[in-house]
Amino acid sequence: MASSTTSRRAVVLLSGGLDSATVLAMARAEGLACHALTIQYGQRHEQELVSARRVASELGAAEHRNLKLDLSVFGGSTLFSGVVPKDESPETRAEIPSTYVPARNTVFLSIALGWAEVLDAEAIYLGVNAIDYSGYPDCRPEYLEAFQRVADLATRRGVEGRSIEIRAPLLHLDKAEIIQNGLDLGVDYGWTTSCYDPDHRGRACGHCDACQLREAGFEKVGAADPARTPQSETEGNERP
Repeated sequence: MASSTTSRRAVVLLSGGLDSATVLAMARAEGLACHALTIQYGQRHEQELVSARRVASELGAAEHRNLKLDLSVFGGSTLFSGVVPKDESPETRAEIPSTYVPARNTVFLSIALGWAEVLDAEAIYLGVNAIDYSGYPDCRPEYLEAFQRVADLATRRGVEGRSIEIRAPLLHLDKAEIIQNGLDLGVDYGWTTSCYDPDHRGRACGHCDACQLREAGFEKVGAADPARTPQSETEGNERP
């Protein structure tokens, strides 16, 4: 990984999942001092927060901040409460799934934009993807283009002609390509949590959208997924 003594800075939105871990590794490989931002937004489990701390440490983030901003007071998503859909096909679903958190990426990017200005950072990195994803409206290229316009218009850096760039390097990659990029950069995906509904021990359910997409990606790459699941524990393959 690149040295964190560089004067080039970026804010990286870090959820603790597979995609954001890969993005952090990519930003570090580009020579950026990465200031990782994890937002505790009221999600139903905290395993991804544990994973985010591990990923930030292992991948050499310059610093890692955890911000509590409870969006669950508004409701509107099964990531807060209710039943997470299982064993559905993300590729064939027509409607936006119940796991969508209203305006989440807009809220997250707005906060990251403020911190990036304070840091005089050149970019904000996030792990959104428009290929293997659950169909969320704030993961589309046209959404990121619109938010880039916001960053250009609404910040001091932007009006001075030094805009903070919104970078989504995974946007047009499928899950297998994302995983391969991460493996090539030394990411241990055993550090990460993708599952929307892990059990009380942090083990992935294996049946939600995130688990299905992750499993298909590892199968395509031909690599074993080191994530903890009840089945892998039974088989004696659980990781600490």
